[in-house]
Amino acid sequence: MNGIFVTGTDTNVGKTIISSGLAAVLKEKGIDVGVFKPLLSGISREDPASDTSLLKQLSKTSLSYEEITPFAFKEPLAPYVAGKLEGKYVTLEEVISHWEKIRRKHEFFIVEGAGGISVPLGERFLVSDLIKAMQLPLVIVARPNLGTVNHLFLTVQYAKSLGLPVAGVLINGISDHPDLAEKTNPALIEELCGVPILGITPKLKEVTIENIQKIVREHIDVPLLLNEMGIRS
Repeated sequence: MNGIFVTGTDTNVGKTIISSGLAAVLKEKGIDVGVFKPLLSGISREDPASDTSLLKQLSKTSLSYEEITPFAFKEPLAPYVAGKLEGKYVTLEEVISHWEKIRRKHEFFIVEGAGGISVPLGERFLVSDLIKAMQLPLVIVARPNLGTVNHLFLTVQYAKSLGLPVAGVLINGISDHPDLAEKTNPALIEELCGVPILGITPKLKEVTIENIQKIVREHIDVPLLLNEMGIRS
């Protein structure tokens, strides 16, 4: 199975913007792309503003909302906590069971996690456990500003300690007038973390389909990402 698992150094770092934009651009390149966001909190799957909706729209997959996101919770909390409030308990085995039902419906999958790599998804499993079970390389989305080097280094080192391959890092949301930290962070990240930076994307002033596709086309090295995975673009 070809694909990537998109995680972040934190919540609200732009995982869905990056994931959906990559899906659209890969689709343009003739790659048969599917999307999977197994757990969603704080919004209905069918809401046009939801991660699930954006992933479905940009990937143009025929998968249903329920196939893309089998587990959804009302409160905007970590899935494990949000689920507990509703008396719902999701196991790793249940998530993988849903994955097995859809994974052959597309040649390439972009899977998006929830928050960072150590966010609890169920009573006894974290995002990292799901990544390991799915055996997909990681793309880590990070903020551009001061403090991101620490978050990224810890995320990369934790992934490596578990034997999870890291395809690269995407720095998302750089400002129009970057400060000194934003300017110097990319080189420091590559030096300390030992993983390639696949792109540095600007802060979106307006989240539209066109703008999402544009930042991926213009600011992410998609051929490098595919090359890291052994896929010729």
